[in-house]
Amino acid sequence: MKFLALPALLLCSVTAMASGQNAETYDYSQHLDIAKVIEFEAVPDVCELVTTHMTYEDHQGQRHVLAYQVMGKNCY
Repeated sequence: MKFLALPALLLCSVTAMASGQNAETYDYSQHLDIAKVIEFEAVPDVCELVTTHMTYEDHQGQRHVLAYQVMGKNCY
């Protein structure tokens, strides 16, 4: 089972590196114009604050990549 998780983690890390190159950093004061979510990264199985990315399309049809902070989902 753990052997299957490694390729998935590698794929997510490559996606994160590609997304992070042109990503806008989200700030809570921002107003986001999200018409359609194209893609978002899964929240990792860690217990710490991590940066993740979402790709979305605004109402003018332009795509944006947004970097934002989330708490990992492995906190018990």
